[in-house]
Amino acid sequence: MPWVETSSPNFTARHEHVDVDDAVAVLELVEGTRERLAAIFTRVPEDVAVVLHSSQFELSLAQPYLPLLRLATSPAGRRYLAGWCARGEVHVLAPRLLERRASAVPGSREMSMLGPATLYTQLVLAANNRTLPPPFRASGLGRYVRWAWLTAGGAQYFSGQTAFARPAIARRLREGREPSFPPGLRDAALLGGSVFDLLAREQGVDAAVRLAYAPLHGRPGEALVEAFDGRAVVHTGGAWRAHLARISEQR
Repeated sequence: MPWVETSSPNFTARHEHVDVDDAVAVLELVEGTRERLAAIFTRVPEDVAVVLHSSQFELSLAQPYLPLLRLATSPAGRRYLAGWCARGEVHVLAPRLLERRASAVPGSREMSMLGPATLYTQLVLAANNRTLPPPFRASGLGRYVRWAWLTAGGAQYFSGQTAFARPAIARRLREGREPSFPPGLRDAALLGGSVFDLLAREQGVDAAVRLAYAPLHGRPGEALVEAFDGRAVVHTGGAWRAHLARISEQR
């Protein structure tokens, strides 16, 4: 089926004809996200292509790393991995499919529908911190795995997804082993944003922004010690786990 293009001042959506109305809504979402992030970050990408895919198979063909990342992610967070970004491009499932993937619990639909905004936010973070992907390179795979919590967590927090993550976090805490701190690749997409949320609650949003600028060099623990004003990682990890427990118990 041929692609249709819908444009806004800073984005162009490519999609099937059936998704015209949804494409307009997605462009409004990412334009609003761009405007909000422009007040926080120095650079915000423009002329970005947003490709709305009509099936998971089509998306996986376009972005072959995504199925591997889904396999490595905990079941609680897997449904929210609905896209991939490259330099100047966001690839994501069409909103009709995002809504279908959401569960019935409160917050799940909101998290899913924010997928395009979260992927664009990742482009914003990369534009301001050149050590962050994209681009994703095989030679940097080990570094990406170590720092996935920062890459995915910053995008989740600054796009607003973290505010709706309570049910998914509660599920994750019920399933499997206690998450490591900082979150490993298995939990980065779901729990990474809570690290930024804890930091913002303790020290303000400016501290969360500074963490997003942290270069991906050395050990993540060093960046966390600096971000949390010199507090040892083991103590910050305890505070983070208590923060997750509070989030999971909120109604």
